[in-house]
Amino acid sequence: MGAISPLELFVGRYDRSLDQKGRVILPARLRGFFESSGYMAPHEDGCIALWTDAEFSAEAERQHAREVEGQEARNEVREWFSHVSRVELDSQGRMAIPPDLRLHAELENDVLFVGVHDRVELWSRRRWDTRGEGS
Repeated sequence: MGAISPLELFVGRYDRSLDQKGRVILPARLRGFFESSGYMAPHEDGCIALWTDAEFSAEAERQHAREVEGQEARNEVREWFSHVSRVELDSQGRMAIPPDLRLHAELENDVLFVGVHDRVELWSRRRWDTRGEGS
Protein backbone atom coordinates (compact mmCIF):
# COMPACT_ATOMS: atom_id res chain seq x y z
CA MET A 1 0.00 0.00 0.00
CA GLY A 2 3.01 2.36 -0.08
CA ALA A 3 2.61 6.04 0.81
CA ILE A 4 -0.47 7.26 2.60
CA SER A 5 -2.79 9.21 0.32
CA PRO A 6 -4.95 12.08 1.65
CA LEU A 7 -7.88 9.64 1.72
CA GLU A 8 -5.93 7.04 3.70
CA LEU A 9 -4.64 8.96 6.68
CA PHE A 10 -4.23 6.95 9.86
CA VAL A 11 -7.04 7.73 12.31
CA GLY A 12 -8.91 6.00 15.11
CA ARG A 13 -8.23 4.16 18.38
CA TYR A 14 -8.01 0.43 18.91
CA ASP A 15 -7.72 -1.31 22.28
CA ARG A 16 -5.65 -4.49 22.33
CA SER A 17 -3.75 -6.73 24.74
CA LEU A 18 -0.13 -7.74 24.67
CA ASP A 19 0.34 -11.50 25.06
CA GLN A 20 2.94 -13.25 27.25
CA LYS A 21 5.39 -13.37 24.32
CA GLY A 22 5.23 -9.60 23.71
CA ARG A 23 2.96 -9.87 20.66
CA VAL A 24 -0.11 -7.82 19.84
CA ILE A 25 -2.75 -8.25 17.14
CA LEU A 26 -2.63 -5.36 14.68
CA PRO A 27 -6.18 -4.08 14.10
CA ALA A 28 -7.69 -5.36 10.83
CA ARG A 29 -8.28 -1.80 9.56
CA LEU A 30 -4.53 -1.13 9.79
CA ARG A 31 -3.20 -4.54 8.80
CA GLY A 32 -3.25 -3.99 5.04
CA PHE A 33 -0.77 -1.13 5.35
CA PHE A 34 1.77 -3.32 7.14
CA GLU A 35 1.23 -6.81 5.66
CA SER A 36 4.12 -6.51 3.23
CA SER A 37 6.38 -4.40 5.46
CA GLY A 38 6.79 -1.38 7.67
CA TYR A 39 8.89 -0.11 10.55
CA MET A 40 8.46 0.55 14.26
CA ALA A 41 10.63 2.83 16.37
CA PRO A 42 10.64 4.67 19.68
CA HIS A 43 8.69 7.88 19.39
CA GLU A 44 7.97 11.00 21.38
CA ASP A 45 6.13 10.98 24.70
CA GLY A 46 6.94 7.33 25.35
CA CYS A 47 5.06 5.56 22.58
CA ILE A 48 6.14 3.39 19.64
CA ALA A 49 5.48 4.66 16.12
CA LEU A 50 4.67 2.41 13.17
CA TRP A 51 5.30 3.70 9.66
CA THR A 52 4.72 2.24 6.22
CA ASP A 53 7.89 1.93 4.14
CA ALA A 54 7.29 5.20 2.32
CA GLU A 55 6.43 7.17 5.46
CA PHE A 56 9.40 5.65 7.30
CA SER A 57 11.72 6.85 4.54
CA ALA A 58 10.54 10.41 5.20
CA GLU A 59 11.00 10.00 8.98
CA ALA A 60 14.46 8.46 8.49
CA GLU A 61 15.45 11.46 6.38
CA ARG A 62 14.22 13.85 9.11
CA GLN A 63 16.27 11.97 11.70
CA HIS A 64 19.35 11.81 9.48
CA ALA A 65 19.17 15.56 8.77
CA ARG A 66 19.65 16.23 12.50
CA GLU A 67 23.24 14.94 12.35
CA VAL A 68 24.54 18.37 11.26
CA GLU A 69 23.52 19.74 14.69
CA GLY A 70 26.60 18.23 16.33
CA GLN A 71 27.84 15.20 18.21
CA GLU A 72 24.97 15.04 20.70
CA ALA A 73 22.42 15.03 17.86
CA ARG A 74 24.44 12.40 15.97
CA ASN A 75 24.46 10.19 19.05
CA GLU A 76 20.69 10.63 19.44
CA VAL A 77 20.21 9.69 15.78
CA ARG A 78 22.43 6.62 16.21
CA GLU A 79 20.47 5.59 19.28
CA TRP A 80 17.14 6.05 17.49
CA PHE A 81 18.19 4.00 14.44
CA SER A 82 19.57 1.25 16.71
CA HIS A 83 16.04 0.69 18.08
CA VAL A 84 14.22 0.65 14.74
CA SER A 85 12.66 -2.71 13.88
CA ARG A 86 10.72 -4.11 10.93
CA VAL A 87 7.01 -4.73 11.37
CA GLU A 88 6.48 -8.43 10.70
CA LEU A 89 3.02 -9.97 10.99
CA ASP A 90 2.39 -13.65 11.54
CA SER A 91 -0.50 -15.55 9.95
CA GLN A 92 -2.84 -14.40 12.74
CA GLY A 93 -2.02 -10.71 12.27
CA ARG A 94 0.18 -10.53 15.37
CA MET A 95 3.36 -8.53 15.54
CA ALA A 96 6.12 -9.08 18.06
CA ILE A 97 7.28 -5.96 19.88
CA PRO A 98 11.02 -6.17 20.62
CA PRO A 99 11.92 -6.02 24.34
CA ASP A 100 13.76 -2.67 24.03
CA LEU A 101 10.68 -1.04 22.46
CA ARG A 102 8.36 -2.59 25.07
CA LEU A 103 10.61 -1.10 27.75
CA HIS A 104 10.65 2.32 26.05
CA ALA A 105 6.84 2.42 25.89
CA GLU A 106 6.31 0.65 29.24
CA LEU A 107 4.06 -1.88 27.50
CA GLU A 108 2.54 -4.44 29.79
CA ASN A 109 -0.90 -5.90 29.09
CA ASP A 110 -3.38 -3.26 27.95
CA VAL A 111 -2.21 -1.35 24.89
CA LEU A 112 -3.78 1.09 22.48
CA PHE A 113 -3.16 1.74 18.78
CA VAL A 114 -3.84 5.35 17.76
CA GLY A 115 -3.84 6.60 14.17
CA VAL A 116 -1.97 9.92 13.89
CA HIS A 117 -1.96 11.15 10.29
CA ASP A 118 1.16 9.53 8.73
CA ARG A 119 1.83 6.95 11.45
CA VAL A 120 0.22 4.63 13.95
CA GLU A 121 1.27 4.99 17.58
CA LEU A 122 1.28 2.11 20.05
CA TRP A 123 0.75 3.19 23.65
CA SER A 124 0.62 1.62 27.06
CA ARG A 125 -2.98 2.17 28.17
CA ARG A 126 -1.72 3.56 31.48
CA ARG A 127 0.67 5.96 29.78
CA TRP A 128 -2.04 7.07 27.31
CA ASP A 129 -4.46 7.79 30.14
CA THR A 130 -1.90 9.93 31.98
CA ARG A 131 -0.20 11.65 29.01
CA GLY A 132 0.39 15.33 29.55
CA GLU A 133 0.06 15.14 33.34
CA GLY A 134 2.82 17.00 35.08
CA SER A 135 3.84 18.96 31.98
